[in-house]
Parts: sequence; structure tokens; C-alpha cells
Amino acid sequence: MSTILFNEIVFGPVISRRLGISLGVNLLPRYGKFCNFDCIYCECGFNSDGRGDNKLPEVLEVREAIMSKIANHDRTLGEIDTITFSGNGEPTLHPSFSEIIDLTLEIRDLYAPRAKVSVLTNGSGLGKPGIKEALKKVDNAIVKIDSAFDHTVYLIDRPQFPYSVSKVTESLADLKGIYVLQTMFLRGKFNGEVIDNTTQDQIEAWYQVVRSTSPREIMVYTIDRETPAKELEKVSVSEMEKIVKPLAEMGYKVSVSG
Repeated sequence: MSTILFNEIVFGPVISRRLGISLGVNLLPRYGKFCNFDCIYCECGFNSDGRGDNKLPEVLEVREAIMSKIANHDRTLGEIDTITFSGNGEPTLHPSFSEIIDLTLEIRDLYAPRAKVSVLTNGSGLGKPGIKEALKKVDNAIVKIDSAFDHTVYLIDRPQFPYSVSKVTESLADLKGIYVLQTMFLRGKFNGEVIDNTTQDQIEAWYQVVRSTSPREIMVYTIDRETPAKELEKVSVSEMEKIVKPLAEMGYKVSVSG
């Protein structure tokens, strides 16, 4: 199985399907995965495939890496559109996440004022002191919700803690109009279970999540790279466009990435 691990604290810039020219920040181990989800489509592989590295970078290491990369990035790609916290797992698991967001915003304002600061998160940290406030400060707080049904989330995302969609949506109450909803659409099989979050009941329930949480923007996408689970299928761009069309007609800003 091929997996992608980000072996630097700051990597790229890379061309992101959804965010443009993105400078990635990995607050997690450089040689192993560190996540409280274990998604069947994760490009970093399954948690069990990690190499045993559990060392998190220090705050000063992150600061120096961001400053160095901003000063020396390959400008043939263009100027940086976003500084994106993603990497080898869930970024809000870093104990100094809030402090790092503050220093990143300071560095951005000084050296790359046109760049956005984005965080890709599964929403598990929204109830923790400081994390929600930090997410309010960034330009793009991108929260993954792959299904409105807990059972389906446990099939696709395999949370390693007691997870419920309702708790996440409740935590998003004071992020209405601020956060960005991100959803991966896919179908297939895993461990003998049929997986499909594009069925009519799935989509109707997902619409309700959208209506109740009022995201500023909705990003939908499908499989793009090799996945650790082998019996998964992409969903076509045209099908995803059909799914989001009613939301676009209601005035939501939506983007589709194939």
C-alpha cells in the first residue's frame, strides 16, 4: 500500500484542489500518523500503518519552519494563497494548537499578508478550551462532516473516540456563517460493509446538517489519491454537482472537486 506522509513541519507549496497554492503545516509526527479518526480513504494510510513516531514539533520549531518557508518558497508556482494546517492527522490534537495559530497569524500579517490561514479539522476539538476560539480567528475553519448519520461516520471515518454528528453540529452553533463544511463523497465496500453516502436518505439528512449549521461555504470532493481501503469508488463531478445544486440555488457558496 502506498501512503503519503509529510516529513516536514512545513511542506510545499502544493497546488490544492480547493485552496489554491497552499503551504502545508504539519503539527504532528513527521514519520507517523497521529489522528483520532482512521478514515478508510486517508492518503496517510491507516493509523496502524504508522511508523511509531509520536514526537510533536515544539512551538518554536513550528515558528521557525513557517518563517523560513515563507521566505524561501518556490515562487515559480506563484504567491501563497493559503497556509494550511493539515499534515499527518488531526492538527487540533497538538497541545499548543491555539498558541501556534496566534503566531502563524502574526507571521502571515508581516510576511504574506495576502495569504489565508486555513485549518482542516474533523471537529473533535470544538469543545476544548481555546480551540474553537482559535478556529474563529483563522480565515478558513474547514470542518469535515462526511455523513449526517453516526453509523456511516463510523464506517467511513472510524473515529477513535465517542463521536456523534449531533455533538459536532451543536458545537458549530456559534460558528454559523464562519466555518466551511467539507464532505467526501464515495461508495464501495470495507470489511464486508457496503458504503455509500450519496443515497437519497444520506443526502436529505446531510442537507439538514447544512441548514442547521449554516456554513459560510461548502466544499465537496471525492477520492483523488490511492486509499488504504481498496474497494472504494470515486463519485463523478456531475453527480456531486447534482447533489449540491439545491444548496447553490438556496444561496450557499459551493465548490466541487473531482
